[in-house]
Amino acid sequence: MSASKMPPPQPAERVGAAPRNKVADRPADEPDFRTLFHAWLESHRASLVDSLRRLARQPIGSFFTCWVMAVALSLPMGLSLLLDNVEKLGGSWQRAAQISLFLDMSAGDREGQALREQIKAMDDVADAEWISREQALDEFQQLSGLGRALKELPDNPLPGVVLVTPKEVDKAKLEALRQRLAELPKVEQAQLDLVWVERLTAILKLGDRFVFGLSVLLILALLLVIGNTIRLHIENRRAEIEVIKLVGGTDGYVRRPFLYMGALYGFGAGIFAWLLLAFGLDWLNDAVVRLAGLYGSDFALSGVPSSDGFSLLLGAVLLGYIGAWLAVARHLNELAPR
Repeated sequence: MSASKMPPPQPAERVGAAPRNKVADRPADEPDFRTLFHAWLESHRASLVDSLRRLARQPIGSFFTCWVMAVALSLPMGLSLLLDNVEKLGGSWQRAAQISLFLDMSAGDREGQALREQIKAMDDVADAEWISREQALDEFQQLSGLGRALKELPDNPLPGVVLVTPKEVDKAKLEALRQRLAELPKVEQAQLDLVWVERLTAILKLGDRFVFGLSVLLILALLLVIGNTIRLHIENRRAEIEVIKLVGGTDGYVRRPFLYMGALYGFGAGIFAWLLLAFGLDWLNDAVVRLAGLYGSDFALSGVPSSDGFSLLLGAVLLGYIGAWLAVARHLNELAPR
């Protein structure tokens, strides 16, 4: 065979060597979504467990931090619940805005009942009550203590009355309703104490604004408390964090344990605040029941609704998370390795 037709030399194969991998030079496949998701969950689990362990190592400090936050959380929520309970005292606020319709002296029970049914069917009227002349005289005798003197009168001087309870306590709507009722037949006079209605509305608005302002101030105080607490934890772990960032740890990895710690502080504070409100309202309810009984009322304070309790717990967790995030974001640039 001529030299020109000889095949080119091939690289020798080592005896006993494994077969050559044809795709050895291809880059390795990227991890799939399942692997990444499992790693993400494992990282969060480790951060949560680490935060729990660090809080458990300082039980007294963690308890008092949660307790201070709970007191700040319970104040606005407690005032809001008290306002809701006060609105139910003696009925509803609409009862205090009743319109009194004084009928002609010639109007009897049949006419008064018919007028009551006509008024009760109106859209902006919640209820209507007919008080006959005899009933009005009996009530006046009991309340005034002039029973013997009134019996000496030849005729009953009191007219029949229809008490109208409106659906909404609004000055303009109440005045329009009063004028419309005054034009009904047999109505001699329609009386409405608009000054009392304005006072009730002002008291309610004042209470709402006070609770809102107090809530804003206490929320800012809570953010400062949780931020200062997280800052102390950051300072205690400064050397550890600098090492983590030196070996390539990301800001998210460094931030995650402190965010869990803030959320755990908020969760504990929410539980304490819920319990504090429940026991506080129950303790106060005994005195309220005794006071209401002296006035012949069965009024009692209602407890903390479940929806409000869970809202309080969720808000506390969010406040703890936000406070921790703000604290870490402020000090994260200072934690770079030197």
